Amino acid sequence: MALVGRKFPNVTVDAISKSGENLRINVLEEAVKNQSKVLLFWYPKDFTFVCPTELHAFQAALEEFRNRNTMVIGASCDTNEVHFAWLSTPKNMGGIEGVTYPLLADTHRQLANILGIVDQDFEYDEEGNETFSGSNVTYRATYLIDEEGKVFHESVNDMPLGRNVAEYLRLIDAYTHVQKYGEVCPANWQEGKAAMNANRTATAEYLSQN
Repeated sequence: MALVGRKFPNVTVDAISKSGENLRINVLEEAVKNQSKVLLFWYPKDFTFVCPTELHAFQAALEEFRNRNTMVIGASCDTNEVHFAWLSTPKNMGGIEGVTYPLLADTHRQLANILGIVDQDFEYDEEGNETFSGSNVTYRATYLIDEEGKVFHESVNDMPLGRNVAEYLRLIDAYTHVQKYGEVCPANWQEGKAAMNANRTATAEYLSQN
């Protein structure tokens, strides 16, 4: 079920900080308590291949997110211990040393199952018995959550497909513009470009100029 326009699930899960401190994080509460936006991104598994490229890409853009009053939180179904081992592994050895934002450790898949992002495919054998064929890890799901805890963007990539971090910055800029000015943002809108009012006259005027 799509979460856009709805409150993010009110669920608290284990997490770990950059220093290895065990935490308990409720993403909805973090947004509302801190009056900030939250970018929550899920990745399949620690010590894998596309995943570290994404974690480092979000880290490289962390200041850009902070400038937009946005917290970044990573998440997978690994344990805090495995997270910490990966955080302690140098980048040139495939690790994520240097990542400073928290990582959720949804080991029991409580939140991931509510979100419906776990690969849990089933097949049937020749006798008609159901057999598990999924990997039991999450897809590359991303959620943007506003200061009231409402989801204003969600997307899910298949596991081989890495994300474009710049697109999330653009979406945050667009949503912030909507919040501030009440205008809507047309296709390919970028910060500083013209937006428009949500009516036919404004749409026609925008189309005639672009």
